[in-house]
Amino acid sequence: MKNRVLCLLLLVAALSSCHTSKKILYFQDVMPGEYETIDNGRAITVQPQDQISIVVSSKDPQLAALFNLTRVQYRAGQPTLLGSNSNGEVSGYTLDGQGCIDFPVLGKLRVAGMTKSEIAALVKKRLMDANLVNDPVVTVEFMNLHFSVLGEVKSPGQYNIAKDQVTILEALSMAGDLTIYGRRFPVSVIREEEGQRVTHWVDLRAKDLFASPAYYLKQNDVVYVQPNKVRAGQSTINENNVKSVSLWISLASLLTSLGVLIFK
Repeated sequence: MKNRVLCLLLLVAALSSCHTSKKILYFQDVMPGEYETIDNGRAITVQPQDQISIVVSSKDPQLAALFNLTRVQYRAGQPTLLGSNSNGEVSGYTLDGQGCIDFPVLGKLRVAGMTKSEIAALVKKRLMDANLVNDPVVTVEFMNLHFSVLGEVKSPGQYNIAKDQVTILEALSMAGDLTIYGRRFPVSVIREEEGQRVTHWVDLRAKDLFASPAYYLKQNDVVYVQPNKVRAGQSTINENNVKSVSLWISLASLLTSLGVLIFK
């Protein structure tokens, strides 16, 4: 009788452990050694109100300087404005409502919907076509692009985008990963584009995540991780003790000890 009770308790504990694992493990249906085709990904494209820096370099530094905006500073007590050319700081271009920037000499350039490399190629071509610079090297960087991670992660907050591509997994890694109280499904990605707002749900437990339109993030995306029932219960004082994980662990240990003593 004693052995049967112990086996039953072990079976209940094992089933409980399996059920818990299915809730928290990532990529449960991914098979080791299984190859999958990876698409080229979705590089981030700039949109109106985004800010970018464009730096033109050439063998002739004075010529290239004509196309680089220096950040101008004003200090109290100084009769003149001070340029920051000495420390290499460059001012950014902010896309207007039509997705255009006003570039020196070249004038209006529509760059909305372009990646960093596409903008660099456009500026380089326009400079060479106009015989302004024969050997331009154009570098484009993001300046104010970011995404936010909220909810049950270790370090919620706003994070800058420096790369051409940022996945939701990278975003969660930057935020310190989910806490044990975070739900792996659904994780919400709230996105605003072209005057509309849409919310995507992703499941971190399944490989379908890789095919989601929210796998590659865009600027201003908000990633929200919902709390599980335990965390939600802790927000209510009356449920705090009932739904506490430590309480259930203690209770299970007590019942196991009692079972051993009774049927010994």
